[in-house]
Amino acid sequence: MMVTNYILAFIYFAVAVTVLLTVLLYVFQCDLLYAAGFPAGSRSTVARPSQYDLPDKEVILMTSDGVKIRSYVMIQRDQNGEDLAIQSPTILWFHSHTGNMGHRLPVAKVFYEKLGYNVVMLSYRGYGLSEGKPNEKGLNVDAQTALDYILHHPILRHTRLICMGQSLGGALALNLVSKNEDKFAALIIENTFLSMTLLIPHALPALRHLVYLCNQTWRAYRAIQHIHHIPILLLSSLKDELVPPAHMKKLYEISHTTGGKVWKEFENGTHNDTCMQEGYFKAIADFGLKYVWDLSDQE
Repeated sequence: MMVTNYILAFIYFAVAVTVLLTVLLYVFQCDLLYAAGFPAGSRSTVARPSQYDLPDKEVILMTSDGVKIRSYVMIQRDQNGEDLAIQSPTILWFHSHTGNMGHRLPVAKVFYEKLGYNVVMLSYRGYGLSEGKPNEKGLNVDAQTALDYILHHPILRHTRLICMGQSLGGALALNLVSKNEDKFAALIIENTFLSMTLLIPHALPALRHLVYLCNQTWRAYRAIQHIHHIPILLLSSLKDELVPPAHMKKLYEISHTTGGKVWKEFENGTHNDTCMQEGYFKAIADFGLKYVWDLSDQE
């Protein structure tokens, strides 16, 4: 009888612990998925464009749900004022699930100085110095807010618009473009997953049996199938340790855009160093020249 009681007590304890862990995982999954505090100091220190000799304009955007998010806007200028900016494409760039927009300024510098793009980038809600807490719905609102800002900007609204996202930012870009395709000239995604539920078994194998609890779905595989006519560049690192390269390959395969799709892989690239691989910026530049730039403006 005593043994039976011990067994029952153990079972009740195990069930209670399992239920508690399940509830905690469900409630705090956003803290797990959105690593806004990594690397250390990311929520308090954000590099300025002026530190990289870039135009230092910070714009605070107010979202439709009342959250203030920080963004940087870098517009091309020359002695003729606005003409150069209007002729140049604008890239709306979404970062990954870590850090803030300041960490991406070295790449923005290449976009601005070498490729000649206007650049708009932001720290999502709960990232950098932006207000709020990150979640899938909120980040989609942030992305739409940034697009609306561009569409109402006196200069940028006249430019050809590229949407680009890395990792989580790629899923965000896919979702934004799928709902606003007529506003964009092209899309670029880098090391992006098919969906969060399909990524978890690889990225967090200990949680593979609990994917049904994930309410941050990020169904990139669905969004890309709703993009019908703009060109897409897919940048994939073959040694990506976080997102299996097969996810990117599948996104390429299921895309049926009539605007053209370009696949570029990097043999030695990992999840976060793709931009350091040989041919990375050339692939973006060539894609832009073929599909985005109006060469008649350059004559």
